[in-house]
Amino acid sequence: MSSYHLGWFSTGRDKAARDLLTVVWQEIRQGRIKADIAFVFSNRERGEAVESDLFFDLVEGYGIPLVCVSSGKFQPEKRSAALEEWRLSYDREVMKRLEGFNPDLCVLAGYMLIVGKEMCQRYKMINLHPAAPGGPTGTWQEVIWKLIETRAGSTGVMMHLVTPELDKGPAVTFCTFSIRGEPFERHWRGVEGLSVEQLKKGQGEKKPLFRLIREQGLAREFPLITATVRAFGEGRVRIEQGRVVDAGGKHVDGYDLTAEIDRIVQEKGG
Repeated sequence: MSSYHLGWFSTGRDKAARDLLTVVWQEIRQGRIKADIAFVFSNRERGEAVESDLFFDLVEGYGIPLVCVSSGKFQPEKRSAALEEWRLSYDREVMKRLEGFNPDLCVLAGYMLIVGKEMCQRYKMINLHPAAPGGPTGTWQEVIWKLIETRAGSTGVMMHLVTPELDKGPAVTFCTFSIRGEPFERHWRGVEGLSVEQLKKGQGEKKPLFRLIREQGLAREFPLITATVRAFGEGRVRIEQGRVVDAGGKHVDGYDLTAEIDRIVQEKGG
């Protein structure tokens, strides 16, 4: 068993959650990731949804300890309390259930809750954001519309440190890619002179440029997550006192994995 331990947080709400866990698990088993998954945590329990039950079956099939605390059922009498108060109470219960596990790094992999301040301080947690460092914030849809609105030349995907401010943590790892040149350029010509409001009408998200940007981003999400975990397991990047540092202890504004991700995407024909 590796000396580098991962905590895996996932709601387990869809096939993508299972696929991502499978990819990382296989990389670990094949020795390409020098780490182990110490536990999987979910904010659902058995019987709440078919998809999450399938996810739990997968986790248990891999022999990974599974810890569940239903956010939907948690202290319903406090539902009238302020959201911050409810979240703090829930996170404290989660941390209590996870006592005895000492993860070096926690990965949010389709975890559909905002993590509160105390949990962020307890664990080193990272999450995916579908943009490059300094790029647009918000949902992946909002990111793409902003890229089109600003006529951006490039974008990317990053893993960032989870902080109490949603999507505001510093970049941990990232990759970038151009959204100019072919095959993008012909589709850019199709949006010339149009505002985002005009573009959202009619086909909206079905427009070729929107779909192509999304497709290229998606092709990099799983590779970036696995490459990030690999880099942490090998000591190429780590988090110290809320800052991202490289193997030599030098502070970096995100560890650039673009070359590694490009190679993986090309091998897969992306």
